[in-house]
Amino acid sequence: MLICKNALFVFLFGLQILNGESFQIPSRRGFQRSPSFEYNTLYESYSSALFSAGHGQRGQNHFRNKRLSSDDHIVVESDERINVVLENEVQPQLDYHSDGYAHTAHHNYPKVILQADKLGRSAHARLMGKHQQDQHRISEFMSKVIPGSKPPLVSSTTEWKRLERHAEEIESTHLRDLLKDPVRCESMFAEYDGVYFDYSRQRATLKTMDLLFDLAEKQELESRIRGMFNGEKINFTEDRAVLHTALRASKDEIGTIFVDGIDVVQEVHDVLDQIKSFTEAFRSGEIKGYTGKRMRNIVSVGIGGSYLGPEFLHEVLKTETNGVTTSLGYNLRFLANVDPVDVERTCADLDPEETLIIIVSKTFTTAETMLNARTMRQWLWDFMGDDIEVVRKHVVACSSVSATENVKAFGIDTERYFFRFWDWVGGRYSVCGAAGAVPISLLYGFDLFEKFLEGARSMDQHFINAPMKENIPIIIGLLGVWNSSFMGYRSRALIPYAQALLRLPAHIQQLDMESNGKRISRHGLEIDYPVGEVDFGEPGTNSQHSFFQLIHQGQTIPVDFLGFVQSQHDLLMDGEKLSSHDELMANFFAQPDALANGKTADEVRAEGCPEELVLHKVFDGNRPSNSLLFPQLSAYVTGQILALYEHRTAVQGFIWDLNSFDQWGVELGKKLAIDVKGHLLKARYDPRQRPVDTGSPATSRILNYYVQNGRDASANGTGMSVNPLTSVTRKTHREHIPPPIRDLGGNVGKLS
Repeated sequence: MLICKNALFVFLFGLQILNGESFQIPSRRGFQRSPSFEYNTLYESYSSALFSAGHGQRGQNHFRNKRLSSDDHIVVESDERINVVLENEVQPQLDYHSDGYAHTAHHNYPKVILQADKLGRSAHARLMGKHQQDQHRISEFMSKVIPGSKPPLVSSTTEWKRLERHAEEIESTHLRDLLKDPVRCESMFAEYDGVYFDYSRQRATLKTMDLLFDLAEKQELESRIRGMFNGEKINFTEDRAVLHTALRASKDEIGTIFVDGIDVVQEVHDVLDQIKSFTEAFRSGEIKGYTGKRMRNIVSVGIGGSYLGPEFLHEVLKTETNGVTTSLGYNLRFLANVDPVDVERTCADLDPEETLIIIVSKTFTTAETMLNARTMRQWLWDFMGDDIEVVRKHVVACSSVSATENVKAFGIDTERYFFRFWDWVGGRYSVCGAAGAVPISLLYGFDLFEKFLEGARSMDQHFINAPMKENIPIIIGLLGVWNSSFMGYRSRALIPYAQALLRLPAHIQQLDMESNGKRISRHGLEIDYPVGEVDFGEPGTNSQHSFFQLIHQGQTIPVDFLGFVQSQHDLLMDGEKLSSHDELMANFFAQPDALANGKTADEVRAEGCPEELVLHKVFDGNRPSNSLLFPQLSAYVTGQILALYEHRTAVQGFIWDLNSFDQWGVELGKKLAIDVKGHLLKARYDPRQRPVDTGSPATSRILNYYVQNGRDASANGTGMSVNPLTSVTRKTHREHIPPPIRDLGGNVGKLS
């Protein structure tokens, strides 16, 4: 009888946990229990599971601090396999498997042990008849049953402390010596799908890497990566999944990823199919403007990730082998800055009758983007009349489904010209979605954009499937943590030896700094360790003549060098022995060695340098770098590069225990700008021209200087315009540059 009652208890407990329900421990009156079955044994079992899962003695002891009372509830909202064994008795073990049946096995344990191991999301969906079930780790379970409890910072873990001690050892080494170790050098590189990654010039040893991998295991890195790919709502401050990887998932993955019951991959491909049909109709001339002219100009209006990612890709494809020909006859420009000069530079030589405007804004409320959008709408109306059909034929939107009413209110045809994206894609991760697909496919054709997606998908598969020690995004991310948090390097440079990647550093700058520029951990604790590097860069060799003086002889800045086996367009001039690309790549290979080895005083003296100049010409070296070598800068390889750096950002955030997918830091400045606009509005329309008072003496002083000098400039006839009287009409394309007859027909036109 005792065995049956205990077995019934375990069955009910396991069943309700698997269903994500609240389970109340029965009281003594409601359920006669064996004297050996203490309420606290459930806590003991969870603490044991914590210990065996790698949370260590700290988590186990913390868990034992509270005993379970008869009124306590346990909530587990995850896919778990539940095994329960009764204390000091030979009892049947209830082993609740994904097939829904209980299986038994006999064991003799000294205490109750609850072992939880993850089942696959798909298996649980079949078992429970759901498409998605949020997965929460044991530490998150603890925070629910122990009010106010928070896991400690990663900096308090044994693995982190070991790395801190190891960093002191590394300080006594020099890369000049480390690079002489053939075993180390042969071990510190990785290859995948044409990508060659050499990290032997990092201030790290094989022991360093082992310690970093230990830290990654402690932080459950691989589990968190899978959670991201599977649609867990890891952006907890906004209650959102993080699924930019789904934007490039293949159709074979339809039915595998669900968010709030929605098949994510099916949604993505519905939009991609819509974009393909639209862009092909545009490029064939089937879609025409309001006056019947064929459209050849494309202006993408957006800011931040809506602009930086697509622009970086556009610059690559300009000189890509296929992009050169498929873009003939078309013109793509980006309007991002709210500065009216950006509008002038964008529109000055464009014919509105031949121009399509793309407005990219997730909420369709972004202040800068919407002001520019209204300006462009007025620009169209100034030439073709204030007819709503002008907007319906010349303006399209890329926005979130939740912004549909805002899009419609702007006058856009939401049935045909509205390309949606989702709340589970942040702006800086959106280039693989409609924000990038629409402008890039309009200019270069959808097929080339699809090649870009394939390259990103290749790196995604490597990221989620390759072992950590062979995983390029994981290794490069762990080295980022090493350099920033342990070696004390606060900046990082990205130097692509390809002029076509001139906008990559700006995109990665936003991607990384907006993601990991945080001060609070995901558990709500203020961090006490360095995170979030300052990212910058320029193409080589231009960068060498810009800031490499500082990198070689000033502060230490880790560098990523990107090179290519073949150029997009190589040159070998008459009389030259090496091609221009070889000349470029000679610098790619030389710079990492110069940074690593440096140049000693004796080497300088050996060149006959005067003694008073010796110290000025010494390079101390010991400056870390990575080298990444790719076959050729194609659309496919560009996708690989993008995904690699997206995943590096995620890895560092997971290790640092950050939420890398929100960006609350941009909000305060926006709010204050709204307040300032109110003061400016009063100042511009005040007939008495009273001084502005913002409540801050410093702000009031500089704001009054701006307002007064603006009035004075206008009064002196300098030609400066004063808000809010500026005209938005732009007719310079007619007044100064009469447009020739130019319908090149795209890739089937006059220049094909």
